[in-house]
Amino acid sequence: MKKILAILFPVILAAALPGCKSLIFHPSSYMFSTPSDFGLQFENIELISSDDTKLHAWWLPAMGQVKGTVYFLHGNAQNISSHINSVAWLPEQGYQVLLLDYRGFGRSKGTASIPEVFADIKAGMDWLAINPNVSGRPLYLLGQSLGAALGGFVVGNSPNYLAQFDAIVLDAGFTGFQAMTEEVTTGNWLTWPFQYPIKWMMPTDYELIEVVANISPTPLLIIHGRQDRVIPFHHGEQLYEKANRPKVLIEYEGGHIETFRSVKMRQYLLQFFTDSSEM
Repeated sequence: MKKILAILFPVILAAALPGCKSLIFHPSSYMFSTPSDFGLQFENIELISSDDTKLHAWWLPAMGQVKGTVYFLHGNAQNISSHINSVAWLPEQGYQVLLLDYRGFGRSKGTASIPEVFADIKAGMDWLAINPNVSGRPLYLLGQSLGAALGGFVVGNSPNYLAQFDAIVLDAGFTGFQAMTEEVTTGNWLTWPFQYPIKWMMPTDYELIEVVANISPTPLLIIHGRQDRVIPFHHGEQLYEKANRPKVLIEYEGGHIETFRSVKMRQYLLQFFTDSSEM
């Protein structure tokens, strides 16, 4: 056992070096699908982050009358082509959608790391701010999993960016990187002995739980599956407790980001959009 630990220790520490890239981000450059596979029109969008990193995004126009715009931030694995299922139904409901790939994901250049990915998210917000198709209509942020933690932090920490949005939706978000690291490492016998070194090397300055209250008075919807084994349900509960009003917590019987497989959950989201635009 000591020999195994001696071998694993430097490997695990290497994975937890500055930014803890391999623990947080699991990108893929392979495109699993395109919006055309869902019968959707789309545009390939090139964005430039503040450090000149070229980013790729998809723009999905709404079908019929435009009700608003959704800025979608996906989770930590693969890229927009594997997460499009979560929002492919929105154009038919009258919502145009911008799906961003962080640096290192999909066709975006660079390597994913924190805090650089926050600049990527802001680049998408900057693009939306000057898009004439967005102006004058409600704008919503929808983040899932890591996208909820990252996007929620940006708007909770940046009043100017928060002011762009009519409502914020955090689906299966986690309270912070250190909390998630502790839960993951303590739940596996291989990583349990190294829980503290790994935890200490995780980012500490970008915890969603510390800024979620700042989202108020913008309406906030927190969604979490009761059977989520990736990000346990209590993360959603803790974020809701820490947030200020107006806020809504919707729980459902399901696993990690299975949210919009349900027609009922889709209806909840659409109603939240409608309600928040009238506040």
